[in-house]
Amino acid sequence: MTGRSRLFPCLRYRNPKAAIDFLVSAFGFTVHAVHEAPEGGIAHAEIRLGNDIVMIGALDAEAVAAGRTVSGGVASIYACIPYVDGHHDKAAAAGAVITRPPEDTAYGSREYSCRDLEGYEWHFGSYDPLAEEEA
Repeated sequence: MTGRSRLFPCLRYRNPKAAIDFLVSAFGFTVHAVHEAPEGGIAHAEIRLGNDIVMIGALDAEAVAAGRTVSGGVASIYACIPYVDGHHDKAAAAGAVITRPPEDTAYGSREYSCRDLEGYEWHFGSYDPLAEEEA
């Protein structure tokens, strides 16, 4: 452990396989690990964007019964990326629903927002909250 916390967002999808395919083609993730369920399908998967990982699981009857469902849109994910406009173009071409086109913010970031194939909200921008610490 490096002494700092590490966060790994976990998202549940009705169709995890389709979600992984979309996140790879639209947002540039790469597949890190896929663990199949005994009955087929995906039990757990991990996708990478640079050094960061998002965990993917199935939104199934068990998850819904346990209350592990999408939070009604109050949660979203922000990813720091170097080429915002090109990333936006690739995401839009792959079918991401653009909710905020690329724009420059008052705090010096270039950002855009979109929703994936199951409605999760994603924000991509050049702002890196840890850049000064790591410099």
